Amino acid sequence: MTETLSATLPDDVEALTHAVLREANERELSLVTAESCTGGLLASLLTDVEGAGHVFERGFVTYSKDAKCELLGLDRAMIDDCGAVSEEVARAMAAGALVRSHGDLVLAVTGFAGPAGPDDEAGLIHFACARRDGPVVHREVRLGPLGRGPARIACVRIALEMLMDAIEG
Repeated sequence: MTETLSATLPDDVEALTHAVLREANERELSLVTAESCTGGLLASLLTDVEGAGHVFERGFVTYSKDAKCELLGLDRAMIDDCGAVSEEVARAMAAGALVRSHGDLVLAVTGFAGPAGPDDEAGLIHFACARRDGPVVHREVRLGPLGRGPARIACVRIALEMLMDAIEG
């Protein structure tokens, strides 16, 4: 059996989830996720806080290249040229999620949470955060070979921090 996520999240991630939802609610912003390597974990957290469900507009889980193209409108040639784990794809995922939703703020994440192919770097993650009618902020993180569960939790922490920055910005 491979490593999986713990049933209990770290306290800081739980607190940050509540803070993001509270701040988004106060500013009347709706949130959208476009997730690959986190497999919907971020969306799950954002819908797990009682009384805050109206803040989360929708989530896209686009684990495969085809899903990125079909659900978010990415060009397959761009994915093939740049790689599914790249700044270009993360930015395109965020832009596509904005176009295909009614949300105000999108967080997109793509990366290698666990062991990747021979030429791929385990723990390489690209994030993009986009606000409707605003700039797209990109962040590249190299987590190293943490393992899938710890890498996904680290990704969620970073994603929540980026959302909070965008909400407050």
